[in-house]
Amino acid sequence: MSIIAVNDVMAQPAADPIGSPLRTRVLSALVLLPVVLGALYLGGLWFALLLALVAVLMAAEWDRLTGGAGFGLLGLALALGLLALLALGYYGHAGWALLALLPFALFLAVLSHLDGRPMIWPVLGLFWLGLPCLALLWLRMGDNGMLAVSWLCLAVWSCDTGAYFAGRRFGGPKLAPRISPKKTWSGLLGGMILAAAALALLSIVLGQVDVLHLAVLGALLALISQGGDLAESALKRHFGVKDSGALIPGHGGILDRVDGILFAAPALALAALTPALGILP
Repeated sequence: MSIIAVNDVMAQPAADPIGSPLRTRVLSALVLLPVVLGALYLGGLWFALLLALVAVLMAAEWDRLTGGAGFGLLGLALALGLLALLALGYYGHAGWALLALLPFALFLAVLSHLDGRPMIWPVLGLFWLGLPCLALLWLRMGDNGMLAVSWLCLAVWSCDTGAYFAGRRFGGPKLAPRISPKKTWSGLLGGMILAAAALALLSIVLGQVDVLHLAVLGALLALISQGGDLAESALKRHFGVKDSGALIPGHGGILDRVDGILFAAPALALAALTPALGILP
């Protein structure tokens, strides 16, 4: 999960030095990172419980972001739906969990209609949050689960860091000025390069031979993760908010920090399901 990411990645150079805001983000990351890495290392129930906690917090943030009360009726219903999906996935029924998305979506649509709110947002939230949670759990429970999720996290975190510093250093043309005015093409390229280098270095450290293969994977995951970042930026701009929450000092909400992973995790799971790609041994 994108714990060490910083806000406004791919930003243009600013006159003020990198100071207190970055230190706050780094300190927050140093507190949370051991928890994430510990759950990732232990796997099994511990990783599932961490995902469950994050899913509940994301459900509340999503409901609040889209005009709800957070832990109101729809927020709680969305959280319970995500927990049910994770329970099915944990007990080896990932296929049934995917099928369960449809009745859960119908239930949320009816509930939002009765509550007088647009049906699209809780339904979209179920898929936006549920698919990545299932993908992460399925990847970690595989034979090479720790390696797969480590690749994912390293690629996304490296991309966020590389994009931030490259964007500040080089600036240049805007990537998506109407969605996120501070993001630049140089930041995107810097993030993809650092993600590719990070996965290539990891493959060398682990003694794997597919260095180029993993470098390409890192760049692609970085590109997809930035799509997730832009998608959440568009969502926040639509609702006129800056951050999805204020849970993590210096970072904002949970959704602000895992926006890239929410898109990259299903992509990696889908690639892993395609043996011809050889993503996982």
